[in-house]
Amino acid sequence: MPPAIKKLLGTGVALVTPFHSNGSIDFDALSRLVEHIIRGRCDYLVPLGTTGESVTLSDDEKQSVLDCVLDTNRGRLPVVLGLGGNNTASVTRHLERLGSVKGLTAVLSVSPYYSKPSQKGLVAHYKALSKASPLPILLYNVPGRTGGNMNADTTLELANSCENIVGIKEASGNMDQILRILAFRPKGFMVISGDDALTLPLMACGSEGVISVIANAFPKETSNMVSAMLKNKIMEARKWHNQLLPLVPMLFEEGSPSGIKCALEALGITGSTTRLPIVQVSAPLRKRILSFCLRTA
Repeated sequence: MPPAIKKLLGTGVALVTPFHSNGSIDFDALSRLVEHIIRGRCDYLVPLGTTGESVTLSDDEKQSVLDCVLDTNRGRLPVVLGLGGNNTASVTRHLERLGSVKGLTAVLSVSPYYSKPSQKGLVAHYKALSKASPLPILLYNVPGRTGGNMNADTTLELANSCENIVGIKEASGNMDQILRILAFRPKGFMVISGDDALTLPLMACGSEGVISVIANAFPKETSNMVSAMLKNKIMEARKWHNQLLPLVPMLFEEGSPSGIKCALEALGITGSTTRLPIVQVSAPLRKRILSFCLRTA
């Protein structure tokens, strides 16, 4: 495993993008969030992914968010940039420009959404990205959002044929599929949980950590759990897992990132404003999230 990629063992955080009540980006809140996560001893930052509402941001806004994260971070943690889409040519053009960006460790690239390519199409898409990218690539399989699953054979083909495709964030929830990848992956290929609720069981089976949503609000607790699993301290990890588990379904009950933004507002870190078509959580769910945060913080 390349030294740079070893830095991605543990807890990555899929950063939200905070907004003011008028919908503009709240860069002060974004800086507070980054500092909150660093204090919580997480291992790396992942801006501009799904949780960051990247599909609602203009190119200029995406650049401004990345600049803010990099400026606040000041090289303290690795940064993995979310960069994907269903237009292969457009994604490759963006990737080609990353060679001049300092402070990035890797790219997290979600599989193409809406167009629902075949497995052959997924292989061709990612091989084109691999050829264009100056940075290592983490695949991202999240069929609940993209409308199509990247199966284990496709993941393994890419892992074996593309040197700079170094891992996958797996959020299919399909344990059979993920266990197959874990069993047959080439040496050094990382499997990272994309589901907070499944992080502990997947790490027990050999995965290297999580790119987490809940860690936006509870970085210390999440990183404590993941660190304990990396040290084979399963009973300690189970304690942290069980503490956080009740919040996880609440965060996704009415859509993400509205749930985690509600939690962040309850903790005084960011506001809860989202951009359409995502809306803020309902009053009853807000009350339950607030109750959990007040008990746990």
